Amino acid sequence: MLQPSTLAALQELIEVVAKLRSPDGGCPWDLAQTPQTLTPYVIEEAYEVVDAIKNGDKEAIAEELGDLLLQVVLQAQIASESGQFSLEEVAQGITQKLIRRHPHVFGDVEVQNVEEVRQNWEQIKATEKGETTPESRSLSHKLSSYARKLPPLMAAMKISQKAAAAGFEWENIDGVWAKFQEELAEFQAALATDDKAHQQAELGDLLFTVINLARWYDLEPADALDETNLRFIQRLQKMESVADRPFSDYTLDELETLWQQAKSQLKSH
Repeated sequence: MLQPSTLAALQELIEVVAKLRSPDGGCPWDLAQTPQTLTPYVIEEAYEVVDAIKNGDKEAIAEELGDLLLQVVLQAQIASESGQFSLEEVAQGITQKLIRRHPHVFGDVEVQNVEEVRQNWEQIKATEKGETTPESRSLSHKLSSYARKLPPLMAAMKISQKAAAAGFEWENIDGVWAKFQEELAEFQAALATDDKAHQQAELGDLLFTVINLARWYDLEPADALDETNLRFIQRLQKMESVADRPFSDYTLDELETLWQQAKSQLKSH
């Protein structure tokens, strides 16, 4: 059960958001917002929560979770103003969903492992969403949901995993590497043309194949790219700390020397 102080804190947040949205003395910025204009903030705050968790900073985690919670309350407040739904309905909806999808906890279903829990969840989810027709149960229908709702890199990994699980898979890793070489050659050929759409398509094919390689080697491409971004910035910081003039005043050879020095210094720590 929630402590009275917790309920009081949530109620205060709800009242503050309602006041910000009040035509009588509210905030002009908050009053101007719509569910659509707030969408970027939902995404931004979610990523900032993830970043805080990765850094293990408990104060930052609490703060960023608060910012994300604000987006939930604000969306619900705007919806309630036009009679669409309330924060109470949001909470009730997710509570009932959790109960329905955990029959092994709130019902009499027995499970042996995590995989059985996942299978039950997916089956109940499909039933709830009315995915009982052949079309709704098709692989393409399921994968299109990932393409619509997830960031491209995450969606590509999910699509690759689900397609492989359904049998659309190479026999061995050699086949994946052969596909990579094929897509690399096609991308290089496209770059020799003036067709930007074709270049874009071939780049996408190449990236998708790289993600399949990552899956075969049990690597997470989003994490790998995130780590590379951070390494690049760290090396750049090292270069800036010793540079005595703008990078544009250095030759490419000089910049390469600074880069290698920064790379070596960071490896030694």
